[in-house]
Amino acid sequence: MSTTVTRYREVIERLDAGERLDEDGARALLGSRDVVAVCAAARRARDRVTNPDEVTFVIDRNVNYTNFCITDCDFCAFYRHPRDPSGYILSKPVIFRKIEETLDLGGTALLLQGGHHPNLHIEWYEDLFRDIKRRYPIHLHALSPSEVLHIAHYSRLTLDEVLDRLIAAGLDSIPGGGAEILVDAVRDIIAPRKTNTAEWLGVMREAHLKGLKSSATMMYGTVDTIDDRIEHLRVLRELQDETGGFVAFACWSYQSGGCSARGDDHLHTTAADYLMMNAVARLYLDNITHMQSSWVTQGLRVGQLALEAGCDDMGSIMIEENVVRAAGTEFSLDTPRMVQVIEATGRRAVQRDTAYRVVHRF
Repeated sequence: MSTTVTRYREVIERLDAGERLDEDGARALLGSRDVVAVCAAARRARDRVTNPDEVTFVIDRNVNYTNFCITDCDFCAFYRHPRDPSGYILSKPVIFRKIEETLDLGGTALLLQGGHHPNLHIEWYEDLFRDIKRRYPIHLHALSPSEVLHIAHYSRLTLDEVLDRLIAAGLDSIPGGGAEILVDAVRDIIAPRKTNTAEWLGVMREAHLKGLKSSATMMYGTVDTIDDRIEHLRVLRELQDETGGFVAFACWSYQSGGCSARGDDHLHTTAADYLMMNAVARLYLDNITHMQSSWVTQGLRVGQLALEAGCDDMGSIMIEENVVRAAGTEFSLDTPRMVQVIEATGRRAVQRDTAYRVVHRF
């Protein structure tokens, strides 16, 4: 038996015995290519921390309030430069109508994200958030760390001031967008004008210390290596050990369609790569309870298989999604179909809210 085979099986045995996965162990698992064994270990880990007989999902709406952006990330097919005729800023009536449609469908949250618009300052967000909260009983899951820092910069405020004002206006939690790979050597290539690793983590740390919960994400498959992906997991786990503020993690592979500047110049990944990445994330991120299946980017069948690779949550039914769609990938579900998809795996479907509180068991 080869050393490589012995190594990854020993890692799995130690994980089952309760040991914490280290970077060398994660590297051994990813290098093994034994999808069945690694995913089975991740499923056992998932069953130890969540109900093995249930899979959760949320009904929310991903509203992109603007696609104007000055960050120029080369993997993004969604953004438009200021003054581009195809750019937009959504008006309040349009956003309100989208919220009303979400509530009518049994939704509980608004996921509000956009581009880095140079002319939208803190007052614009405060006014919008307050009006939303005055009108609607909805959870406001809004503004990735890079957006928060962008607002601070253009409003000439500190991070602390911006977060305090957004919380006072109605911000309930922060999405984990903009993480991509939290390794500056990668970010310097794919998103040199976006937040660096320390800045992204710094926003999340400060938000957690102020009582805001957040999600964490990873987009792999541009120019990153296996070691880069493991480092991404390492810094997330380290921050979670410190704050406990991440409620869920989701990863997905780079979507190369649309008209992003990167085009076809990227690493080519497979469904097996995605399942392995999910499984190792579940095993490594032992302090983040929930793992979301990214069926929106991977397709429904692979999304179901992710439930056998450590995921316990199917994310959102995606009433609306624009960023991934701009890259040429488009999948959607309604609630009855989501329930069917979950039940087809032999588990019970449970609608939850953004904080993973049960809304309804089907």
